[in-house]
Amino acid sequence: MDIIAEIRRRHFVSKENISSIARSLGLSRPTVRKHLKTEVEPEYRRQTQCAPKLGEFKALLTNWLETEAFLPKKQRRTAMRLYEGLIAEGYAGAYDSVRRFVKQWKAENKDTPTPKHAFVPLVFKPGEVCQFDWSQEVVELGGLEQIVKVAHFRLCYSRKMFVVAYIREAQEMLMDAHNQAFVFFGGAPLQMVYDNPRTIVDTVLTGKERKFNRRFMALANHYLFEPVACTPAAGWEKGQIENQVGNVREWLFTPRVRFETLDDLNRWLAQRCHELSNRKHPDFAQTIAECFQQEQSLLRQITTPF
Repeated sequence: MDIIAEIRRRHFVSKENISSIARSLGLSRPTVRKHLKTEVEPEYRRQTQCAPKLGEFKALLTNWLETEAFLPKKQRRTAMRLYEGLIAEGYAGAYDSVRRFVKQWKAENKDTPTPKHAFVPLVFKPGEVCQFDWSQEVVELGGLEQIVKVAHFRLCYSRKMFVVAYIREAQEMLMDAHNQAFVFFGGAPLQMVYDNPRTIVDTVLTGKERKFNRRFMALANHYLFEPVACTPAAGWEKGQIENQVGNVREWLFTPRVRFETLDDLNRWLAQRCHELSNRKHPDFAQTIAECFQQEQSLLRQITTPF
């Protein structure tokens, strides 16, 4: 799903042509065209399961790969040469099984070239980046004390913010929060910056490489934004939203606010987000609201919610 989302972003957002995308990703142009029409993860079902002929040769193949990993790249055998070596040892299976095994082994053992790391800039262009985080606050709803989970969004150029509260911090709430935020802002940014919660990231790999949650990637693919997860324990990479969490707690939740329902609370929070944007921007002479007017037209317009 990650490669589909990248193809769609590069074509629809960056206006890169199909031939260029196909060359850089090593795909055919028909495959790129097919993925441009894909918004949900394609489901593949094998009709018949091939006999696992590679099984008894996996140990030998692994040993070859481990040994050759220390050789200069030009001296390592390709998957085809390894396949031919297995044939000489009595292997009677298909080349594709060997090729898939070699590809998986290299990925798991970091034998492939280091991928380019995503870059989180400290100076932001209009419509470029939005940061996200959760906080936990205490309010009074219907006369009873209630802990709520608050989703925070902040456009990094204009500093325009949006917050919405939920009773739970689940993936359904995460999806709904994005839908509401993009409606509030009037569009979606090019990039969203996150921590590494399980609702967004399945596996933290090297550097900024991540295996993102499939359902979350469907959301990113729908809105055509690039998700970027921060380095663990590097809060400065999303310093704006970290500061916002503290400020919002002081401005909006201290002293404790009281509402009859959660909907009443969220209507008030949205109103306060608009009112707080009348403050002066920390880097420019204009207000946050005036900077947001410049930024809003550069956000990707939303036609249908996820």
